[in-house]
Amino acid sequence: MQFPQKHSATGTTIFTVMSALAQQHNAINLSQGFPDFHIDERLSDALGAAAADGFNQYAPMAGVPMLKQAIATSFKNRYDTDIDPDTEITITPGATYAIYTAFTAILSPGDEVIVLEPAYDSYIPNIEMNGAKAVIVPLTAPGFGVDWQRVSDAITPRTKAIIINTPHNPTGAIWSKRDWEQLADIVRDTDITILADEVYEQLVFDGERHYSVLENEELRARSFALYSFGKVYNNTGWKMGFCIAPPEYTQAFRRIHQFLCFTVNTPAQYALAQHLTLDTTPIHTIMQGKRDHFLSLLKGTLFTIHEPAKGSYFQIAGYERISNLPDKEFATWLTREHGVATIPVSAFYSNGKDDKLIRFCFAKKEETLTEAVNRLMKIALPI
Repeated sequence: MQFPQKHSATGTTIFTVMSALAQQHNAINLSQGFPDFHIDERLSDALGAAAADGFNQYAPMAGVPMLKQAIATSFKNRYDTDIDPDTEITITPGATYAIYTAFTAILSPGDEVIVLEPAYDSYIPNIEMNGAKAVIVPLTAPGFGVDWQRVSDAITPRTKAIIINTPHNPTGAIWSKRDWEQLADIVRDTDITILADEVYEQLVFDGERHYSVLENEELRARSFALYSFGKVYNNTGWKMGFCIAPPEYTQAFRRIHQFLCFTVNTPAQYALAQHLTLDTTPIHTIMQGKRDHFLSLLKGTLFTIHEPAKGSYFQIAGYERISNLPDKEFATWLTREHGVATIPVSAFYSNGKDDKLIRFCFAKKEETLTEAVNRLMKIALPI
């Protein structure tokens, strides 16, 4: 049997590879982006209660109404944006699914999509599976800001979409209001669609704020905004997310969605709807504490922090004082010899660009981070 090659990526994703390697060597897994601490008991209790109360059959295709209303209320409170829960919100089985569905709703063979690299590794395969081409624009290290002239230069008559990610995975960079304004200037008088991956929107540190595509009315009218409950409530295994888009875009999204999964986990939707109405400790407060703890510990190691992460779960670090190995080989060596698993940043580049950087996930218990850095401190000499 000859299976069609739908995209250019090969092999198993680096996240699966490094997590398996971590398990094989009993390493502390700071590679894949998931917390190792318990979720809010009120949320797990609500999930059990929803199942016990009989909410176990198919939910409406677009999502449970009370959850969509709770999302709309939350965004009104946090961004002062009015969102119609019936015509603009669709509940999805995770944000990665929502990204694929949005691409499938708009792309045709021969279209082009501008991707800012380094980038989350699902973007380009999603584009290619729809017969389109990814056009790469590099972000500028060490702050990983956007070179807007290069974005403008990358636009052609075939450009159908631009996908952006803020707060950014893997670098932790965030967009300013001015970034959104420059994007609006570039796409004005075009038919280019924006996919705004904002899954870490509540994880912004140091008194900064997240600027959403939904706050720019000009961009909002042409955008799919994509979110994850897992990154807000530390329950990544629930695979729950949602898409916010104008009614016409939402209709196109749902035309695909109804034939991919049709509907999403019913008791989880009721649990999340209830939890959204509760007072909870802001997740950015919790996660900044973990980031700060991790960074303070890393000062005793040979790793280099060029810039503290401004958002997300992740901290980029250089290892130039330790090794000249390519980053994938270094990450493997670090897992095998020192028991700490990370992600090589070259995995986020389509051409494997290697800047001798690795990505740590700090969304872990303090004792996990402390033990991990204790192991890293034993790296005494360059290899």
